[in-house]
Amino acid sequence: MKYLSTRAASSDSTERKRFCEILLEGLAPDGGLYLPEHYPQVDDATLLKWRGVYRDQGYAALAFEVLSLYIDDIPAADLKAICDKTYTEAVFGTKEIVPLKKLENSLWLEALSNGPTLAFKDMAMQLLGNLFEYELARRGEELNILGATSGDTGSAAEYAMRGKKGVRVFMTSPFGRMSPFQQAQMFSLMDANIHNIAVDGVFDDCQDMVKAVSNDLEFKRQYKIGTVNSINWARLMAQVVYYFAGYFQATKANTEKVSFTVPSGNFGNVCAGHVARMMGLPIDKLVVATNENDVLDEFFRTGVYRVRGSADTHETSSPSMDISKASNFERFVFDLLGRDGARVRALFGDALGKDGRFDLSADPAFAQAAQRYGFLSGKSTHANRLSTIRDTFERFGVMIDTHTADAVKVAREHLQPGVPMIVLETALPIKFAATIVEALGREPDRPAKFEGIEALPKRVTRMAADVDAIKAYIAQHCT
Repeated sequence: MKYLSTRAASSDSTERKRFCEILLEGLAPDGGLYLPEHYPQVDDATLLKWRGVYRDQGYAALAFEVLSLYIDDIPAADLKAICDKTYTEAVFGTKEIVPLKKLENSLWLEALSNGPTLAFKDMAMQLLGNLFEYELARRGEELNILGATSGDTGSAAEYAMRGKKGVRVFMTSPFGRMSPFQQAQMFSLMDANIHNIAVDGVFDDCQDMVKAVSNDLEFKRQYKIGTVNSINWARLMAQVVYYFAGYFQATKANTEKVSFTVPSGNFGNVCAGHVARMMGLPIDKLVVATNENDVLDEFFRTGVYRVRGSADTHETSSPSMDISKASNFERFVFDLLGRDGARVRALFGDALGKDGRFDLSADPAFAQAAQRYGFLSGKSTHANRLSTIRDTFERFGVMIDTHTADAVKVAREHLQPGVPMIVLETALPIKFAATIVEALGREPDRPAKFEGIEALPKRVTRMAADVDAIKAYIAQHCT
């Protein structure tokens, strides 16, 4: 399997790369994102086999089956060992790893928050940490990971990489915009290879800094810069697995279809669902749930993709979605436009840079987003979150976090008789305690290992949203 950039010319095959090359590289040299040359097709026989694999051998064995289709430059025995090391009951708390819980009628929750940092990002980041360590040891190299987080990517990356040989992490986050629990998870880590940088601005400023550094090819090569954000294909690929696991738990036969609702700001989590659907998983609808920062909902309703500036990016009670530039959206648009790299480059490189928007409403391809690819969308507000959290707890005895509440609210607007709707859970409620208290009048449960975490000493550097400043900081700590 080889990979190409979303901005590559269709006739150019010289830049096609193997998996382990793009694993360490992150963003493509032309500024695009990597995707496989084709999506491996999963037929009915394979789906039947995988159903049995998940039932009899567990999540790690299913992960190996899926990942083997995308990774052919790691020996199978080694890849299997990496999957077995990653997806264990000891790490994720349950044998199923991602157990399904029925709320009502055809509405289900898929639990993705049983990992070390209590958020769905652990599902991919734990694998990524083990893949990085394996490949760097094989090459005898080091890697400096530069990332941006709106809340959960940072802690998931740092917990996955802490103590890993040959890896340093430089994680940027918007100053004061994460919940106290999220900040404490990151800033209380004292490992020498972990560096936290609080940026004066919003998540998009952090993400722009990461992209700018990644696009400086000389600096990137000199300091061996890699990424763990969902612009890294390996992370998105790992997320594909739990769509298959959710499907197998919600159905008895491959003739059945399911839909998924995914809370989304950066389009990474739901993009993994798009990949699973393209592979042949019987997904009916992929529903994108946004908060007040509704860039993605606006696109799927109107065909207009319009990014917002920092001043127009709302600070909400589902902060991990306070994003107005959805990096992974480029991957879907690449498929939507028939994998026309030149056109994607014109839209995401030129039009967004010049106008901050592009409009596909008059393009015949736009209708295909819903008709061919199954995408729908919806929006949730703070009042909706409070109401949904309260309703879910009172009626089902289930406490959900704010992002999951956004998804449950939107999912209910798109339920279809006879088609299970699986909501992807985002995080445990403790990460957003203030809103839970506002909704329910009580504190959410806190795992014992996180008692008193907010009071721990913190190690963090505050910085302006300045690309040269972050480069100087990396250079200083890599000597």
